[in-house]
Amino acid sequence: MRSLVFALLLVTGIALAKGQWWQHANFYQIYPRSFKDSDGDGVGDLRGVMEKVGYLKHELGIDAIWLSPIFKSPMADFGYDISDFKDIHEEFGTIADLENLAAECRKQNLKLILDFVPNHSSDEHEFFQKSEAKDPEYADYYVWHPGKILPNGTRAPPSNWISVFRGSAWQWSEKRQEYYLHQFVAKQPDLNYRNQKVVDDMKDVLRFWLEKNVDGFRIDALPYLFESLPVNDVYPDEEKSGLTDDPDNPAYLIHNHTTDLDETFDMVYQWRAVLEEFKASHKTDDLVLLTEAYTSLDNIIRIYGSEQKEGSQVPFNFEVLSNTFKESTGEDFYNNIMRFMNALPSNRVANWVLGNHDNKRIASRLGVERADLYNIALNTLPGIAITYYGEELAMEDVYIPWNQTVDPAACNSNPKDFMIYSRDPARTPFHWDDSTSAGFSTSANTWLPVSPNYKTINYKLQQSAPRSHLKIFKSLLRLRKQRTLREGSFDMKLIDENLIVYKRELAEVSTVVVILNFAKTSQTIDLPKVFSGLPLQFEVITSSMQTSYVDGTIVDRNAITLAAEAAIVLEGSAKHD
Repeated sequence: MRSLVFALLLVTGIALAKGQWWQHANFYQIYPRSFKDSDGDGVGDLRGVMEKVGYLKHELGIDAIWLSPIFKSPMADFGYDISDFKDIHEEFGTIADLENLAAECRKQNLKLILDFVPNHSSDEHEFFQKSEAKDPEYADYYVWHPGKILPNGTRAPPSNWISVFRGSAWQWSEKRQEYYLHQFVAKQPDLNYRNQKVVDDMKDVLRFWLEKNVDGFRIDALPYLFESLPVNDVYPDEEKSGLTDDPDNPAYLIHNHTTDLDETFDMVYQWRAVLEEFKASHKTDDLVLLTEAYTSLDNIIRIYGSEQKEGSQVPFNFEVLSNTFKESTGEDFYNNIMRFMNALPSNRVANWVLGNHDNKRIASRLGVERADLYNIALNTLPGIAITYYGEELAMEDVYIPWNQTVDPAACNSNPKDFMIYSRDPARTPFHWDDSTSAGFSTSANTWLPVSPNYKTINYKLQQSAPRSHLKIFKSLLRLRKQRTLREGSFDMKLIDENLIVYKRELAEVSTVVVILNFAKTSQTIDLPKVFSGLPLQFEVITSSMQTSYVDGTIVDRNAITLAAEAAIVLEGSAKHD
């Protein structure tokens, strides 16, 4: 196959000329319930995160942490059902704890990103209760409809729309005698963004937390913000997809009336404007928006913004996550990378993500053998890397039986099929050491069970081992701080179905070469046959656990032998042959 060569210039125009902090950052996602418990109640908290700021910034080399929701909540969906957007849930701490964490992060130059959950609130939110009571100020703050009267005289939901968590997206309110829309669980009523008060109030939420010295937000469930308007007071039904015969499964329908409406993109641009206004008035560093949208590649690119308006700096690149599997070949991965790179406008920054709280962990979903390979790729490709907590240790999913399952996505199914939907296995406590509850908590009873393998996979053990997943990760983040990966060109070649080689080069500085072997057998590469003008010698920066290379040693560029499903990172001087 003809290789594609790209010189990716990340410094384009005034907006990118100064190299803002987020352009080359590694963002580390913390699921607060599972990171570190400071008070022994079995639930992680803000003070626990604060205890580990030094680990994150100075040991790992992380640039920014993103906290999954920490706001006041009944916990029907573990924080994504918010009853007060301007308060902290008591299990996590207080607003003072958040302010202290923000101050400590600023002191240590670690950026702090909060989740922003704009699509819905909890049904226990004061505004929903007022809306349900038809308070004139809040009557249409949420999406309400009396429903349809069928020929037999019975009342039915306004449309056939299905919730992400199965079943009808409409819930009947006895109090109001109308249905309300909930695209997630019934305790998460959708806000009505066609009401200007909703728009203004949610912008005020952003400003409230910016005043607490946070550095930006990750926007949750972006595609669901707007729904099609009713025609003659009737909401349009969505067409069947043909993908399943289960009418309660969201895949049963094509969601053209409930996701990715044009107004959604404009709202992102409005939120970015709020951040830019705050930055200008408070003279802060760049404030950043990350966005979650499982949508088409065209829509991901659209979220970045247009020539007229700026959008999210980091629309999560789910193109790679959604199309990479345990049996993916090197050609598959290469195509996933290049499809995104081909679509990326020249004045935008790429981002790479393969794990989060909604997906199985990399080691479980894509294979333990390839855990290092994927961490190497994510951290040496040009642009931004996203790391889910525990991926630096190659943590694996934990089997949670039906009687211990708490994730509503699974609980809404049944004991036979729940594992298809459950996200609990990827949300279990972090493994700090081999003590009680893996050092996550002093309590033996944690909100989700600790993995039974924590005595062999934990931070303390990997920190002291001669070689470990953790040490590979730390080597990668040290390399990311150097100019070659931040400013260098990008030239990627597919050698055969299972072998990828790419070069990051900065004149007068160095050349970095990365080799990814997806084959289940070892392969030998003669680098001068792949790229001309290479340095005469290369130093091993790091390599997958299954290799025998020693970091810091010099290797023969003509015969790099790479073990099955392994990767290696090499660096040479600016002097070429």
